[in-house]
Amino acid sequence: MNDEQRPLVLLGGGHAHVVALREWLEQRRKPPAGSLLISPDRYGWYSGMMPGLLAGRYRLEDCRIDLRTLCRACGVELWIDSASGLDADQMTLRLGSGNKLQAELLSLNIGSVPPLPDISNSVIEVLPAKPFSIPVAAWQRWRTTGAPRSMAVLGGGAAAFELAMALNSSLPDCEVQIISGSSLLGGHHQRVHHRARQLLAGYGVSLTEHCHVTRVHGDELFADDRSIGHADAVIVATGAGAFDWPRHSGLACQDGFVRIDATLRSVSHRTVFATGDCAALPRTPHAGVYAVRQGKTLAANLMAALHDQPMERYHPQRRALALLATGDGRALLSYGAMAAHNRLLGRWKDHLDTAFIRA
Repeated sequence: MNDEQRPLVLLGGGHAHVVALREWLEQRRKPPAGSLLISPDRYGWYSGMMPGLLAGRYRLEDCRIDLRTLCRACGVELWIDSASGLDADQMTLRLGSGNKLQAELLSLNIGSVPPLPDISNSVIEVLPAKPFSIPVAAWQRWRTTGAPRSMAVLGGGAAAFELAMALNSSLPDCEVQIISGSSLLGGHHQRVHHRARQLLAGYGVSLTEHCHVTRVHGDELFADDRSIGHADAVIVATGAGAFDWPRHSGLACQDGFVRIDATLRSVSHRTVFATGDCAALPRTPHAGVYAVRQGKTLAANLMAALHDQPMERYHPQRRALALLATGDGRALLSYGAMAAHNRLLGRWKDHLDTAFIRA
């Protein structure tokens, strides 16, 4: 077991860390020698492109960033590993491989996992929508060996909507449904709700709202003790759930998410930063667009912390543009009260997504 000390440890290959590394590269600023990025995967996957991949419109290599190449250019070492625990007071990180190391400065960008229903004696394949690699591997297998006859996507947010539309497009012999514990696209305007429901109906995707799947048993889905039907496969896209270990780390947390201030630092441990889905910051939803925009502030503030300089403040945008892919090259626009659906919007989404990968 190693017990090393590193000046800077970036834990997770998420959007904010990718942006931060790119910022340093563009500014020709390198973190101190011995700095380290730890990621469970060599590649940083861009989640906004997963629906396009599952719809058969992208290749795997179109949707990922090679962290090894990016780290090498920045003078940062890459370890393929993941965290199993943290002692925030001692700044000691435990890894799944059994390695242990200490960090002078630690940045967390580990994402989130959707909360899964209870699963008992199930013959249904139940998959989380995150990490990216899990549903992609299943989709590749289904395309080769045959798709399930029926599939339920659990969740009512943008991810569930896009996944259902993508799978409906690429697996024509599979009956796809969405089961949402709340209203579909509840954080969006009523016009967007109405248009999304029209699209689901038009594409043959059934929708059940205000029905929370709590248990999977045999080949049935249950809302508490009530059976709500059968499925051959389930993808869980029920929003952001926290990993277990941060709440036991000593860091101040809110529902397991690391509480940060506008400088993106932990409110309890000032040598720990957190960004993206693993962080809790007022007026900042768990969505990729916010993690991407946090990246520039993170790049500046990690350098500021290393050199004892003043910090910048991150200001979340009041309103975020959403372009939701519908599996056919079109996209549904949601921006305040604006709602539209056409192929031009799909091209715009493609441009924005591919621009991030190629930056």
